[in-house]
Amino acid sequence: MFRGFFNFLLFSSIYIACVALLMVWETEEIAGLSLDRGNYFGFVFFSTICSYNFHWYLTPGSEKYSERILWGQRRRRLQLMGCTIGLLGAAWYGLPLLHHWLPLSGAVLLTFLYSAPKVPHATFRWLKKIAVGKTIFLAFVWMYVTTLLPYLIADAAKLDFWQVALLCIYRFFIIYAICILFDHRDREEDRAEGIRSLITSLEEPHLDKLYYASLIVSAVCALVLAPALPLFVLFSLLAAVAVVWSVKNYAQTHHSDYVYYFQLDGLMALSALIHALWLLAGGI
Repeated sequence: MFRGFFNFLLFSSIYIACVALLMVWETEEIAGLSLDRGNYFGFVFFSTICSYNFHWYLTPGSEKYSERILWGQRRRRLQLMGCTIGLLGAAWYGLPLLHHWLPLSGAVLLTFLYSAPKVPHATFRWLKKIAVGKTIFLAFVWMYVTTLLPYLIADAAKLDFWQVALLCIYRFFIIYAICILFDHRDREEDRAEGIRSLITSLEEPHLDKLYYASLIVSAVCALVLAPALPLFVLFSLLAAVAVVWSVKNYAQTHHSDYVYYFQLDGLMALSALIHALWLLAGGI
């Protein structure tokens, strides 16, 4: 029973939507944003539910090591329901934010374009041929929705533009490193489907250099931000980088969906979780 409930939270994309909320909350806390929290949080949560269910509904995938694919194949109607509920919820919470229509439209368009190559229509299939930067694209979408977009629609912020830019670069590169692990696992399937990407093209030694270089850039950005951050926030940012640095070999030898969609996806919000636990503990 517990396993079934856990699978539902994980594979219905409720879990990844909560990860997104934690990341947005962390951005709000670090940057001191004056944000329409309720509506934006609702918009992000339901948009994530919609986009991920849409993506997985269109993904035939490989059953080689995919508990998620098998789960989804048995629950196609549930995926469509998740997509519909997510779309309605995103519309409901997005309407009060319509005065920010331009940056919000960017988020919607970017999110759709990531899954567009999977749409079974000639209009979109050609995107597979130019998807060389799909890993970069996905990392950018996550950074944009959880970091840059909240700043763009906020009424005020304590951090200045350049400090927020450093936070965006930090977030982008740690997400990018995690995305590299996903693409490394799936690169044989991507090659079989004709999906070209930087990760499918690189040899192992170059891929390792890219992975660790991304994390070094992320850590440097956190350190440059240090004068503007409380010590515990800096620690949380660097701790997340250190953990992602250490999991590479484990992730590349353990291909379980629970490792990837629970542990690795969860690492995107690790610094936010540390931040939240610190505050709940009274900052001791």
